[in-house]
Order: sequence, then structure tokens, then C-alpha cells
Amino acid sequence: MELLSNLKVFRQEAYSYLGRAKDATFELMDAVMLTRKADSLADLSLCPVFRRKWSSIYESLQDVRPQRNKLMKLYIKQIKRQEQRILLAGDHTTWSRPNARTLKERTYEHYTQGGFGGKPITVGYGYSTLAFIPETEGSWALPLRHERITSWENPVDKAVWQLKQVCSHLAGKAISCWDIEYGCAPFIIKTANIKVDKIIRLRSNLCLWTAPPPYCGRGRRRIHGDKFKLIDKSTWSEAAQIIELEDIKLGRLKIHLWHNLHLRKSPLHPMSVVLVERLNEDGSKRIAKPMWLAFIGESMPPCIDILRFYLRRFGVDHWYRFAKQRLHWTLPKLSTPEQSDRWSDLMPLITWQLWLANDIVKDNPLPWQKKVPKLTPGRVAQSIGGILAAIHTPAKSPKPRGKSPGWKPEQTRKRRIRYPVVKKRTKVSTRKKPKPA
Repeated sequence: MELLSNLKVFRQEAYSYLGRAKDATFELMDAVMLTRKADSLADLSLCPVFRRKWSSIYESLQDVRPQRNKLMKLYIKQIKRQEQRILLAGDHTTWSRPNARTLKERTYEHYTQGGFGGKPITVGYGYSTLAFIPETEGSWALPLRHERITSWENPVDKAVWQLKQVCSHLAGKAISCWDIEYGCAPFIIKTANIKVDKIIRLRSNLCLWTAPPPYCGRGRRRIHGDKFKLIDKSTWSEAAQIIELEDIKLGRLKIHLWHNLHLRKSPLHPMSVVLVERLNEDGSKRIAKPMWLAFIGESMPPCIDILRFYLRRFGVDHWYRFAKQRLHWTLPKLSTPEQSDRWSDLMPLITWQLWLANDIVKDNPLPWQKKVPKLTPGRVAQSIGGILAAIHTPAKSPKPRGKSPGWKPEQTRKRRIRYPVVKKRTKVSTRKKPKPA
């Protein structure tokens, strides 16, 4: 009963943070959880929990104003106190909209599943996510921030801002895990003052530098030491630690550890580098390409724990797939970036409701599905209907006000403005401006 009341209190408080059109928006979220398949956004209005007309879906996304900071604090309140440190994971993904020519601020985004001319490029929106990973195993990832990367931002700057917002409200010092794209000097420098430890995957073609030698008394002090090419074994210095162990899932592992390495553009921010190699029983390499991980922080965990922390980061990728396929995140063809942002703000809120119902619901598999020991987010959504019926909804019932008069016959329709695709630039143009005559 306590878990059920916690879910009810959470829904009531989240309902108060939605601003205008919160009744239709809240019923829309319930419809998303209960609708397994939909061909359009209007199909969600056919769900019995949505008591309004189909047009109210689009009107609610136009009028609702989710308060992101208050919702983030509400999510953090649900994190239970635990002996282990809080694990955060960050990444970004793409909402592809190549045919939406009247949609503002579309940018070129990386897209692995097809693109223009067979290239991994598409036009649409990029979204950055910072999530809490609650379990050591499983596919659960609970987003704390999920926001669009605007046309004047880049994924690194957005991730830094999100990490700063979240860590300022956490009780202890968390560990955050990041993919290859964040293994760069700008990200390391901009997150140096944030109260968080970082585990970052490094590209195998990076060039690092050791600590500079002691000052000899003449000339300028050296900033860098010897070159440390990850791809060139002859440039490696002697490892501080080499261990071999047997993991239940990964098999035989060989791990090297080096301290006090840095990137060329961030010499004041040293890091510990871990090399992880998977071996066969005879000692040969099982996978040709090893994994390089960097740890930046004060209290460094054991090397095997660094690897396990990073592998839990893939829960964010599972959540992206779940949001797109089951929560219908990228299904609607919304006409403004504001509507897209408000619709995207509902995805973390829906996920947290499913997490709070995880220990309450009883598995209700389809006839062709097997029972699982741990419920995934999709299986919880499949079984949450009875819980929603028991706790009811905080949304008020609709008040019909008759039919709209519709479009006036004499009123002309204006063609919508077509906006160009924004091409982001990393450098300021050095082209000389023509002199006035």
C-alpha cells in the first residue's frame, strides 16, 4: 500500500507542475502508457483513459508548460538512499524530421539508420539526456534531464549544463559515464568545477601526454611530458597496474592502468587511463579493438568497477529505443519546436511512473511472451492498466462546450513559411568583408 500511495502522490505532484492544459496532458500520458501500438498521435485519443476529443491532444501540446526544474527535483526525490554512489549516464540522440520543411531550427544530425545518399546524416533535432541508472543489471534508465540541443548549442555544452543542474541538487558526489564523443578537452575543462566523478570512453586513435618532468631551472617550464599514443604500443610508459581476472559475463580480462595522463588542450586536468582487453583461454585477444576508459575524479574505484560502471551506461541507449518504439516519442509530426520540446518533456515523467510501479504490478505477458524474472519498462507499461484504474487520475473530467464554428468561408489561408536547415559551425568565419566603396 505504501508503494501505491507513493505513486499516487508522485502523480499528483507532477500534475501540478504541468501548468496550463494539465488535464488533457495527463490523460495523454496515461494513454501513451496503455497504447502499445499507434500509427499517429491521434490514435492515442482512442484509448479509454483519454476522455477528450482527438484535437485536444494537439491543443494540449500547444498550451502545456512543463516546469522542468521542478520536475527534475521531483525525480531526484524518488532516488532512494543507497550505500553505493549514484550513477549517472549521459548521451544524445536524433529525432529525424527530413521532410518537415516548415519546422524551425532543424539541424544536420548524425543518424545511423539511413540518411541522405546512404550517409549517416539526417535533418532534424538532437536531444541530450542525463539519466539515473538505478540497477546494476537490467535495461532501466531514468532520465533527469531530456532536452533539445538548439541550433546555437552543441552536445558537449548541453551535457555540461545538464550535469551542472543535476549535480547541484544531489546529496552526495555521483559518478557519471560518457561515450566517446565526450572524450575531448572542452568537456573535461568545462566540467572540472562540477561536483562529480567522470568515466569517459576514449577513441583508440587519441594522443595523450604524460606529466611534464621537473623544472630544470632554465627557460619556460614544460607543459607536456612524453607522447602517449593509444594506437602505438611503443609509446606507452610502464603501467602502474596490470591485472588479469575472470568475469562471469565478459570472460577473461586483462586490464592496464596508467596515472597522470592528459589531453594536449587540457594539461591542467590529469586523468587515469584504463585499457581493457578481452582474452581467449589461450591468452590471445578475443576482440581486436580494446576499450580505453578515462577516470577523472578524486576517489577512484577499482579498475574492474570502472568497467562495470561504464557498461551500465548502455541503459541510456535502451531507454532511447524504448522511448521511440513504445512511448511513441518520435511518432508525431509536430509543427513547432516548442511543441516538440513539450512532448519530449513528458517522456521522463512517463518513465518515472513506470519505475515507481515496477514493484507493484504483476507481470501480464502476451500469449507469445515468456515470463521474465525482472520486469522491463515495456512489460511494466503492458501491465500498468490495473494500477492506473486503482489510483485514478488527478485530471479533471472534460467540460464540453459545443462545436467550434470552424474556418470562415471568406477567410484566406496563408501558406506556412519554409525555414532553411541550420548548419552549425565550429569556427568563426575568417572571410574578409568587402570594403565600402
